[in-house]
Amino acid sequence: MSKKDKSGPEKDMEVKKKRKLKPGRIILILLLLGIVGFSVFTFLGMQNGGPGGPKGKPGMETEIKETVFAVTTTQAVSGQIKDLLNVNGDVIPDSTVDVYSDNSGKLSKLRVNLGDYVRKDQVIAEVDPSRPGMSYTANPVKATISGTITSLPFDVGATVSPQVPIATVGRLQNLQVRTFIPERFLSRVEMGMTAMITFEAYPGESFEAVVTELSPVVDDISRTMEIKMDMTSRDPRIKAGMYAKISLITEVKEGIVRIPSDCIISRFGETFVYVMDGEDRVSQRLVTEGIRINGVSEIREGLEADEIVIYQGQTLLDDQAAVKVVRTVQPLK
Repeated sequence: MSKKDKSGPEKDMEVKKKRKLKPGRIILILLLLGIVGFSVFTFLGMQNGGPGGPKGKPGMETEIKETVFAVTTTQAVSGQIKDLLNVNGDVIPDSTVDVYSDNSGKLSKLRVNLGDYVRKDQVIAEVDPSRPGMSYTANPVKATISGTITSLPFDVGATVSPQVPIATVGRLQNLQVRTFIPERFLSRVEMGMTAMITFEAYPGESFEAVVTELSPVVDDISRTMEIKMDMTSRDPRIKAGMYAKISLITEVKEGIVRIPSDCIISRFGETFVYVMDGEDRVSQRLVTEGIRINGVSEIREGLEADEIVIYQGQTLLDDQAAVKVVRTVQPLK
């Protein structure tokens, strides 16, 4: 019997099997259609800005949170600023004189000690010009000015000559500070300028001096000019020979806007600060900086006194960035 020639019962069983398979296929097709439909729905929703499109269910929208930066602020103030020229120098007597012997011989006697005060024509030493077989009276050596003995290079018994000083006498009542100014700064230095002097021996204290001498020439080797300053008041703590740090005041400006230099940012050829714009926003402000000295800057343009500027935390900011003020620094005095 061929496959086509099947009996009636067998044919009925085959038909039943095909009928049983139909519902399963329908379910599978429906499941596939559902998956495809959900995928298309999700894709269209993402294209329209969120699940379900722009008319999605409440609470389904994607929230974009704005970054808030923590900053420290301070206030711009109006006041005075001084332009300084910082150099180093030495304390010297306002007058120093070397004392010489008139003759060569042996230093037979010293009548003074280092630091003694002597008067003009006072005998400070004796030199014996005697030679073997010849005896001479010792020659006195006299101070040529009144002052303090600042140097005694020889001991008794040493041989001296008229070419080498036996002692140095200085007038220590009035002390000076001597320094050398680089040639490029000569245009900023004038007679009568005030300088503030500090010493390592007295940290935190400053002493005032005034420029009283300007050398008429510039040294052709060091390319510097010597200047001298008188101390305005006598302080017994200041000694000749001390090392001095000098801040020469070359310009004083009144009524200018001042802020800490750390507030200023220079980027891509622009100089700007960030100013508080309301309670939680900042605006970028282009400024023109003037004198900058000891961490304080003069602002010539772009900022007014009493405005609040960002002092710390400004490096990551942009214009109209959201901020939270966590600390306020006292304004400059």
